Amino acid sequence: MKYCLSIVKRAFSWLSPSLILFSLGFSLATPAFAADFRSIAAEKTIAYDAPSVEATKQYILAKGYPVEVIVNLGAWVKVRDQQSGLSWVEGKNLNQNRTVLVTDRTDIKATESADGELLATVEKDVVLELLTPKINKGWVKVKHQDGITGYIQSSAIWGLY
Repeated sequence: MKYCLSIVKRAFSWLSPSLILFSLGFSLATPAFAADFRSIAAEKTIAYDAPSVEATKQYILAKGYPVEVIVNLGAWVKVRDQQSGLSWVEGKNLNQNRTVLVTDRTDIKATESADGELLATVEKDVVLELLTPKINKGWVKVKHQDGITGYIQSSAIWGLY
């Protein structure tokens, strides 16, 4: 057994690890190493079970809905939604605008504090524009489609790590 491993090592010693990965097809997809979130750009985007319009349609995502990029093939992007569902969407239907999804009824405050002035209460499944992706003491700055801008607790949203 040692002799066989030695021969294999010698036979492939000239190959670099990246060349081996390329030959196995691993470089064709660009994985998202850090959480890479995008939002749906089109009014309605079909989520498929494979990267092809010939694949099975799973569901429809509405404009603004946040998704986490898992694999980016350029024309097709594998995404995860708030319910941890994995699907493929056409890359042209995504944009860089950051949004978050409210996961439980919560308040938008004027300051980064539970004692801050109440600006609005938002219901579950409302999409908000994310103005600052950095969490500060558990709060992030968001904007509601009605123009209300304030702070929301990061524990009450999905689309930000």
